[in-house]
Amino acid sequence: MNLIAPFGILYGYITDLRNYFYVRGIFKTIDLGARTISVGNITTGGTGKTPLVALIANILAEHGEKVCILTRGYGRKDENKRVVVCSRDTMVADAELAGDEPVELAQQLLGRAIIIADADRVAAANWAKDNFGITTFVLDDGYQHRRAKRDLDIVCIDATDPFGKGRVLPAGRLREPVANLKRASSIVITRASLVNSDDEILKKVTAIAPDALIFRCDFRIKEFRPLEATPERAEFDPDEKAFAFCALGNPKNFFETLRRAGVNLAGELCFPDHYKYNHEDVSAIENAAKSAGASRLITTAKDAVKLQNLQFSLPCFVGVIETVIDDPVRFRELVISV
Repeated sequence: MNLIAPFGILYGYITDLRNYFYVRGIFKTIDLGARTISVGNITTGGTGKTPLVALIANILAEHGEKVCILTRGYGRKDENKRVVVCSRDTMVADAELAGDEPVELAQQLLGRAIIIADADRVAAANWAKDNFGITTFVLDDGYQHRRAKRDLDIVCIDATDPFGKGRVLPAGRLREPVANLKRASSIVITRASLVNSDDEILKKVTAIAPDALIFRCDFRIKEFRPLEATPERAEFDPDEKAFAFCALGNPKNFFETLRRAGVNLAGELCFPDHYKYNHEDVSAIENAAKSAGASRLITTAKDAVKLQNLQFSLPCFVGVIETVIDDPVRFRELVISV
């Protein structure tokens, strides 16, 4: 028997007990005073939550809502401090203060959403309402943050590893038992095109959450833009050998997305999620790229926000991702009808 399996059972029991207390009203949920949409997951690692949050914020902004994204901001300097990442069309904080994912979102949503990093989402929401007149909150990574009441609970499930091998932390990647998907209003199966079939996933989630609206989505490369720190402004040529690097929860899916976009990938290098790069890392990346015969580097928008102050000798490009929903009209109606 796996030595850490009992700890997974214990963790699952604790999360179930916590959820029971919320259901029974022993633990109180707090209304944020505005429409609230949560986007989260039940596994650790990258499930494609961040680009979906950006899509939802764009839909709401186009509908005339004053949008505020509430996020914890993992990996930032002081996770107990409230940080305004962007205010309307102005960037206020960098990745060190706010975290990489909040800054990535802020760069995509300037002028469309206010983004606040705060471990206390309820306090941050009250402050945002008083200062910005927010009409809609989007909870980033909010599925387990049950203290904040929500009107719509969206859960992302990565088709390439949907249920974390069926084990709860620390024995597996599940943050809570799969049965707790029953709370979801909607389930989005991400990276659907990276698997041969998602029929078994669909069968399982519909059995657990029969009333949840199910969507499929994929992430495609929209464009390759030069990193600001890159030494030249050359056009990206997919036929030239490229070397990819990233610090993601699920890096293999990024590399596969590049291959499917037709990139001639000569090699790849992974760093831990939320990793903070330094000059030595840049040297190691470029040496690995040259050894692989690559003349170009590729990274993600999430990584790019941590690389602006570092210098590259090889051209470095950012693979900009777009989110493609299988039924965009129905998804938009779901988001704006809350």
